[in-house]
Amino acid sequence: MRFVVKRLLLFAAALFGVSVLVFAALRILPGDVAVVMAGTNATASRVAALRAEFGLDRPYVVQYLDWAGGLLHGDLGMSALTGRAVAAQVGARASITFPLIVMSLVVALAIGLPLGCAASIARSPRLRGFFHVLAIVGGAVPALWSGLLLLLLFGQGVGLLGLFPSQGFPADGWAGAPGRAFASLILPALATGFVAAAGIMRYTHAALDDVAADGGPVDMAMACGMTRWQAMLRVGLRLATPQLVSVVGLTFASMITGVMVIENLFALPGLGALLVGDVGNRDLVAVQSELFLLAAFFLVLGLIVDLAHRALDPRLAYGEEE
Repeated sequence: MRFVVKRLLLFAAALFGVSVLVFAALRILPGDVAVVMAGTNATASRVAALRAEFGLDRPYVVQYLDWAGGLLHGDLGMSALTGRAVAAQVGARASITFPLIVMSLVVALAIGLPLGCAASIARSPRLRGFFHVLAIVGGAVPALWSGLLLLLLFGQGVGLLGLFPSQGFPADGWAGAPGRAFASLILPALATGFVAAAGIMRYTHAALDDVAADGGPVDMAMACGMTRWQAMLRVGLRLATPQLVSVVGLTFASMITGVMVIENLFALPGLGALLVGDVGNRDLVAVQSELFLLAAFFLVLGLIVDLAHRALDPRLAYGEEE
């Protein structure tokens, strides 16, 4: 319980630090959202009126306290340019981005874990060398390039086979057209998942090799009648799970930035397009809330991974007690 409370306090402190950093960083950037809203030919009085309307003329401390107080109550503010609630905009875009991230992670795990296990269990030097090269090449391929290849092969209208949608997302969304919505995310998920699979493959290979080098558990399982394959998969993989949980959590977090590039390639109206558009329009209210939510998501993932790692590896608790 002390460990959980300590981590929660650190999490709260990190959230506070991130909020201050995001708020201060956006105020340092040049430009004024009131000038953007008023237009190039607006008078000084019109710009001043807009600044007063959105509270941009108040001291920074007051602006931060108002924004932070809204965050505590779940109010992300109103977009200065569209007039819509930022929470509604983020929720609509997140319904595209986060399913895409989950699908990409499923692809990465489905490819990376089996190949990592096979690379660790393989005895032939040539086969091990092949897996090594495959992991290096897979990690070196940019997600944008793999997305272009998938478009040329499987994209409808532009690809050789034309199996999956190549651009856009159905206007009805998941509620109106779940089949078409799922199909529109297949190629982007494959493009992102292939690249992430190479990293998971390398980490799985290294984790299983560390367990095998220890000798004890795997050798004991083989002495009890298991084959090497069975010992590595049943015993070695279970012992390597805490390390792999950390890797999967970090991979999931890193996919947020990688998916933003893929969204632009496949014309998906996700969080990436929303954030880029708001930054370009100097919509400070929307941008600061969006950046804070992304940072908070990274921190939540780190907290979950930390707690899961401790739950899966009791040796951490024993080490602290000693």
